[in-house]
Amino acid sequence: MRHVAVIGSGPAGYYTAEACQKTFGDGVRVDIIDRLPVPFGLIRSGVAPDHQSIKGVSRRYESVALTDNVRFVGNVTVGKDVTIDELHTLYDAVVLATGAPSDRPPDIPGADLPGVIGSAAFVGWYNGHPDFADLAPPLDGPGVAVIGNGNVALDVARILAKTRAEFEGSDIVAYALDQLDRHTIGTITILGRRGPHQIAMTPKELGELGHLERASPRVDPADFPPAFNDALLEPGQRKSVALLRGFAADPQDKPIGIVFDFFARPVRFEGDAKVERIIVERTRIDSDGNAVGTGETYAVPAGLVVSCIGYRTPPIDGVPYDAALGRFANQDGRIAPGLYAVGWARRGPSGTIGTNRPDGYALAEHLANDLPDDGGKQGRTGLDALLAERGVDLVTFRDWQRIEQAEIERARDGAPREKFTSIDALLGARGAG
Repeated sequence: MRHVAVIGSGPAGYYTAEACQKTFGDGVRVDIIDRLPVPFGLIRSGVAPDHQSIKGVSRRYESVALTDNVRFVGNVTVGKDVTIDELHTLYDAVVLATGAPSDRPPDIPGADLPGVIGSAAFVGWYNGHPDFADLAPPLDGPGVAVIGNGNVALDVARILAKTRAEFEGSDIVAYALDQLDRHTIGTITILGRRGPHQIAMTPKELGELGHLERASPRVDPADFPPAFNDALLEPGQRKSVALLRGFAADPQDKPIGIVFDFFARPVRFEGDAKVERIIVERTRIDSDGNAVGTGETYAVPAGLVVSCIGYRTPPIDGVPYDAALGRFANQDGRIAPGLYAVGWARRGPSGTIGTNRPDGYALAEHLANDLPDDGGKQGRTGLDALLAERGVDLVTFRDWQRIEQAEIERARDGAPREKFTSIDALLGARGAG
């Protein structure tokens, strides 16, 4: 029997478990360990609450989780409740599938001012992640700046712009819905260092901005290169640029403007005890496609700044770490004998949720080549004994199903669930249903 511990219950973790099942059949036992009492990682706390169809992939993970040879072990923190070295003694392989949940902070003066928030924190706040439920972002100013030209920046801008009615069918948490409903924001500025041809925004997400009740996107026609240059773009990028050109050609007069400020590089945040503005340098694209400063600066008013410039995998004591790339140091998923990384923890924050599936299957092939048929390890029996000895209150997948049922039962009208947003509340909900 092969015993595998997967640390992290997001897409990478469950795809790895699924791949181990298909590779080893009944000859494997997989324990998926997570510090939260709830599974699914990014699906629950990272995907936008108004994108429920994307969250549906969790049903696939549920079918894996309910099999006999895969187990969810929630409310267990690696490094505190059990160490990597201890897991090595219990399992034939330890797989780090921790994702990249930490924000990469902007490296400019004033980044520590109140009101400058990373996207992981802001997205976690409106998704009810226990780490960010008390964030209380300042929504009482006239302007918000969103730094970044990817889909996360679009998510943040869209969530800020929507009316209460437009959240029907979503699982945005009630406290965020109430605060967003009361905000006084008139302008949401999306700042990008380069131009429309360099965005990382997909057509579906970009197109959603054109159908908002009280907000409309605004793009300066002067920011575009000649239209014939669009033919050089990949098909998806071409569709996104066509949408931006449409926004520029037909600006709508609505109470909230979502302003695309291209060729704009933030150089510092300013304010009296809290952020009040961003000083931005105008850029141009050089012959190598890089954004270079022109020396021209201007101020963008903002009482809230959400930085959507990337994520990092938190380091773990004793595990080699590549600080430059913000992920664990590895060679094609191998870190050290018996220690592996998969998903964003392996390659950094890139790709979609589905990208983690081939990553998990490639990792299972490594395990098939590297692990003996029976290493004589204790696996989950040994882990349970160790956690019991330490008084750790672990959460099983059956416990999670009771938590989920309790969230469904307390949902407001038109919502699929109302999440519990603290660890204590999540643990207490195991007694419901």
